[in-house]
Amino acid sequence: MEVTLLEATENPEELVCKAARNDYSAAFVGGQSLDATMETVEGDTLAEKQETLIGHLLDHGHYGPFEHPQITFAVEGVSRSCMAQITRHRHVSFDVQSMRYVAFDDVDPADVREGEMVVIPPSATDPDWVGRNQQSGAVDESTVEERAEIFRDSIEDAVESYQDLLDLGMPPEDARFVLPIGTKVNMVMSMNARMLMHVADMRAAADAQWEIRGLTEDLLDIAADWCPITFDYYEREMKNRKNRLAP
Repeated sequence: MEVTLLEATENPEELVCKAARNDYSAAFVGGQSLDATMETVEGDTLAEKQETLIGHLLDHGHYGPFEHPQITFAVEGVSRSCMAQITRHRHVSFDVQSMRYVAFDDVDPADVREGEMVVIPPSATDPDWVGRNQQSGAVDESTVEERAEIFRDSIEDAVESYQDLLDLGMPPEDARFVLPIGTKVNMVMSMNARMLMHVADMRAAADAQWEIRGLTEDLLDIAADWCPITFDYYEREMKNRKNRLAP
């Protein structure tokens, strides 16, 4: 999986602060400098004042101002299973690679065994991997080798069958029915800062599946550079506490 930043609001935390101060300011925040807007906030420097205000907002559950900054990610190579989970979040906007209009007729089924086109879960190759809903614990090498062989045979056969159906004139939108749920897909997704924290509450938690956890951690890594005060506070004080961040 690869996560890339496409676009993001410039100076997002300035925007958060202006929006938040608007609620308590007699003066019009659109007609004054950020220094003037933040004049009564505690702190010796503007950066300290932003840290004070953002921490206060998050600590007191005043999440509305965090809905103004927007960020857009491009995500490459997640499974359809992961895509189905992340697209359940109503306040995130998505564009997803179409399997009606994109045909995978040039993929070598032999390469699928090694991770081309289909995500191979770690439990298929790692004997020590234990998933949340797994009935047993770690397994021996011979067991995981058998798992890997069954899994790789299945996905290779599925792609061969898909391509055979295309050769027989079946439209891609129908031939795709035989492809596994692990088939890779590319997405573009946009959300605001508040929604990103909510997604992280749900999807970076210990009880989330490994793939969507990895996706969410990648989103948070990018967000830490984009909104450093906000997401530093979130990581330290709020993450994995199932906060009431959903809009």
